[in-house]
Amino acid sequence: MHAADLTGALGYFTAVRDAIAGQGPSRALAESLCGCSIVFATRGRLTEAAEETRRALAMAQALGHPDAEALALGNLAIAAKNGGDFDGALQLVRQVQQIPGDISGWLTRASDNLLVAVLIETGDLAAAERICAATLTQSRDAGDLRVLGSLLTQMADLDLRAGRIEGAAARIRESLQITMRTGIWFELINILYHCAELCAQTGRPAEALTAWAARAAFARREGFLDGPDGDRRLESERELRDALDPAEAEAAQDRGATMGAATAAEYVLLLTAPTQPAGVPGPVPAQLTARERELVTLVAQGRTDAQIAL
Repeated sequence: MHAADLTGALGYFTAVRDAIAGQGPSRALAESLCGCSIVFATRGRLTEAAEETRRALAMAQALGHPDAEALALGNLAIAAKNGGDFDGALQLVRQVQQIPGDISGWLTRASDNLLVAVLIETGDLAAAERICAATLTQSRDAGDLRVLGSLLTQMADLDLRAGRIEGAAARIRESLQITMRTGIWFELINILYHCAELCAQTGRPAEALTAWAARAAFARREGFLDGPDGDRRLESERELRDALDPAEAEAAQDRGATMGAATAAEYVLLLTAPTQPAGVPGPVPAQLTARERELVTLVAQGRTDAQIAL
């Protein structure tokens, strides 16, 4: 699932669920139901996600399995958030904090990460930033790269909303470096989203359109739902196209649409490289890796993803 193979993940979760469904309630069954539900929620199949999660929640509570209960409540919150019910999502994720019994550390951090996402959507940015900063520290201390990568993109979102451009670029870049190290490509959809916003805010409309198009191609290829922020993205794309002539806008979007995950990731590294000390936009050549310098040339030449990969 974290490698963004949602079809493969659902196949495994379903196989486990079906193999043990006739054996009565169990921790493994509750966990497999949670696995199915998160894939359904990610793909926008919200009714199926809710059905599987409610079964898992009732089973986890009956078994006294706090981890599965936290997973189930988190999944219901994700389904509510993806459906635009942010207040409902906030109530659900708050319930995780009230679960009796000990919850695994990684799951507590993941729940706090989800809480940050919901608080951002409800507009409570001060609380979101406070919780995000604390959980970032906890994740670093625990070496929890899976949660750390997601928290960094959330903090980048908060940075962009507050106009902290350099901070946002550094966090996007670090999140991507973690993603490339761990192979958790799930996070790339958020990284590309905020990279596009970064480029839009720093006067790089063509690069922003390319990042938006790369994100759309990745989401379509991997089966991700276009979440409740879709209207915000579409409005940004319209403004960016208006800032370019039609040929430039089309070329920028075509360039992003042909990018695979690896090339899109390297493009983000290029776009988030440190700027000149005097504030001149653009990366410092000496700070780019050899591959990044090569990518600058290839992208500028309009090469396709297949050509870049060779």
